[in-house]
Amino acid sequence: MFREEVEAFMRQFQKDLYQALETCDGGATFSADEWQHESGGGGISRVIEGGSVLEKGGVNFSAVEGELSPAFMKMLLMPDPNYFATGVSVVMHPHSPMVPITHMNVRYFEAGDGQAWFGGGIDLTPIYLDKKQAKQFHEQMKAVCEKHHPSYYPEFKKWADDYFYNEHREETRGVGGIFFDRLSANEEFTIQERFAFVQDVAYAFIPFYTSIMNQNRDLPYGEREKQWQLLRRGRYVEFNLVYDRGTKFGLLTKGRIESILMSLPTHASWIYNFKPEAGSPEEETQAYLKKEIDWLQVQ
Repeated sequence: MFREEVEAFMRQFQKDLYQALETCDGGATFSADEWQHESGGGGISRVIEGGSVLEKGGVNFSAVEGELSPAFMKMLLMPDPNYFATGVSVVMHPHSPMVPITHMNVRYFEAGDGQAWFGGGIDLTPIYLDKKQAKQFHEQMKAVCEKHHPSYYPEFKKWADDYFYNEHREETRGVGGIFFDRLSANEEFTIQERFAFVQDVAYAFIPFYTSIMNQNRDLPYGEREKQWQLLRRGRYVEFNLVYDRGTKFGLLTKGRIESILMSLPTHASWIYNFKPEAGSPEEETQAYLKKEIDWLQVQ
């Protein structure tokens, strides 16, 4: 029954989110692409392209079940190959380099031996850093975390710093956010309390990102800013293909490739040994792509 409750929430959240983003964008609608998983279950991929603000974006729902490969069982420390997983995964790539890329996901995993946990998070990847917006974003993440436990924000903020990190570049993907995994029932929390937290994280995303879309959508930019956007998108692609656990999970469980790679932008670029101009906005943004920045205190 709990599995069905979580799946029903994920389905409703997908609907509420894509409709809110569609309304905010005002120039395009999300297509619906239903698919079936070979071992059981399936999902609905909702994709927007060529919108007024959003060049490409996806809001994907899935609820799948099957058996894990021995290699994946070892990676997850699972003694039983049977699993059920449901969640919503979101990535938004705007036209304008002044509107940040964003990602969020909430997910639930249930193993055949009865183990169950939640994971997810939200992070923000500005092409050009707006310190005020980065601070406001972290204030909102802190507020949703502190509603459930005072340890959540510092713990999950650090986890995001460590997770959304291109180790080969020694730089964070953006200004971080929160990330959490394997939140299960224990002596301190029931599984329903973990679920309540995940629900609040999910619905915190809608007002936060639509507000940033509206604030930044009409800011001016030129060819220089677009070139920097393409380079930063390239770094985003590097992370998603090299490190992202959701991408790996989808590939290793033979998920639908179009839905898995929905997170990639339409256009990206790589220039050999590119160095931002000294004193430029690009250099300032790159200087802040570090772990352990206290965004709540940045001026």
